[in-house]
Amino acid sequence: MIDGGRVQAFDEARDDVQTVTRYGDSVQELIDAVVLRRARTHADERCELCEIYDERWGLGSEAVTYAYFMTLRPGAVRGWSVHLRQADRLFLASGAVKVALYDGREDSTSLGRVNVFFLGTHERALVRIVAGVFHAVKNVGLDDAVLVNLPSVPYDHANPDKRRLPIDSDAIPYRM
Repeated sequence: MIDGGRVQAFDEARDDVQTVTRYGDSVQELIDAVVLRRARTHADERCELCEIYDERWGLGSEAVTYAYFMTLRPGAVRGWSVHLRQADRLFLASGAVKVALYDGREDSTSLGRVNVFFLGTHERALVRIVAGVFHAVKNVGLDDAVLVNLPSVPYDHANPDKRRLPIDSDAIPYRM
């Protein structure tokens, strides 16, 4: 609708907010103790190689004691889940996903903060998610996504260190 020579859409439009620096680095403030390490893929005529984890990167002092991979179908969502004792080190190997984190730790200076990361085959990363931080992963691609987890504690089948909330829970101020 045009009102006095001005299109109403211009009055309702809002300025974009900055998401990256001029060098392409995210301006998102990370949840305390969460680490996002972008991965590099090295390619030559033989193959592609991408390092998943190296203790020298300083992503926490926990040992790698257990590892598994999972696939996530297009459009599928896993989460919200939280661990009380373990840290997850989640690596996107292939596909395209959205990873959302919510800091539910009452003693954290980032209590209530939400982080969202979009990762893909050309933007691989390892995300360290500490105990007390809720997390959810959604496949936003057209193919299965493959994720590798290197949790700090082996899975205890008889007593899993995992609590869950419904994906649409009002306890978390973010929608996947």
